[in-house]
Amino acid sequence: MASGFFALLDDISMLMDDVAAQAKHATTQTAGVLGDDLAVNAAKASTFPPSRELPVLWAITKGSFINKIIIVPLMLALSFYFPKAIAPILLLGAAFLSYEGAHGIWGWLFPHNENSPKKNLSEKAKIKSAIITDFILSIEIVLIALASVGDIDLTKKVIIVSFVAVAATIGVYGLVALIVRLDDIGYAIARAAKENSFKQKFGLKLASLLPIIVKILSIVGVIAMLLVAGGILMHKLPILHQIAHYNHTPTLMAELISALLLGAVLMLIIDGSKAILRKIGV
Repeated sequence: MASGFFALLDDISMLMDDVAAQAKHATTQTAGVLGDDLAVNAAKASTFPPSRELPVLWAITKGSFINKIIIVPLMLALSFYFPKAIAPILLLGAAFLSYEGAHGIWGWLFPHNENSPKKNLSEKAKIKSAIITDFILSIEIVLIALASVGDIDLTKKVIIVSFVAVAATIGVYGLVALIVRLDDIGYAIARAAKENSFKQKFGLKLASLLPIIVKILSIVGVIAMLLVAGGILMHKLPILHQIAHYNHTPTLMAELISALLLGAVLMLIIDGSKAILRKIGV
C-alpha cells in the first residue's frame, strides 16, 4: 500500500517536472508577444490621469482574464478537433499585428495631433480598445504556446497552456501597474529622504524615468509586434522563406520586412477605405 502511494507521488513529481520544463519552453516562445502586450498596455495606461491608472488597468486585467477563459478552451478544442483551423487563425493574428505595427511606425513618422479622434477617445472606449487588442494577442499567445508543446498528452497540454495564459496576464499587467506608478514610487522615496541626499536624488531620478521607459517600451513593442507577425508569416508561408533565402536576407530582417509590407498594404486598404467613406459622408 505504502509503495503504491510513493509510486503515485513519484509519477506526479515526474509529471510536474515535465510540465514545468514544457511551460518554460512555451513561455520563452511567447516572449515576443508578451513583450508587445506589455509595451502596448504600458503606453496606453500612461495616457490616463494618475488617479485613473490603476482602476483602468484593473478593468483591462479583468477583461484579459475573461479573454483567456474564452480563448484557452476554444483553441484547445480547435487543436484537437480541427487542427487545420490553427494556421489561418495564426495568419489572421499576424495580419492584425502587422497592421498595428505599421500604424505604430506611421505614428512615429506622422504623430497624431491633439485633436485627432484617437486622442479624444473616452476612458470606456480606450478600455474596450485595450481589451480587444488583448484578445487578439491572447489568441496568438495561446496558439504559439500550443505549437511549442507539440504533440503531447492532452492533460499536460491543458495544464501548460492554462499556466502560460494565467502567467501572461498576471505578469504583463503586474509589470504595467509597477511601471505606470514608477513616478509615485520615486516621489515617495524622495519625500522620505533628507534634502539633497543621495536617496532624494535617486527618488526624483526614478520618477523622471517614467516617460523615457514608456517611450522605450512603445518602440520595443512595435518592433516586437512586427517580428512576431513576420515570424508567423515566414513560418506559415514557405514562399516568403524561400524568397528570403534566395536573396540572402537575414531572418530577422526578412520577418520585419514581411510584416511591414503586409501592414502597409492593410493600412492602404483599411485606412484608405475609411477616408473615402468619411469623404462621401457615409
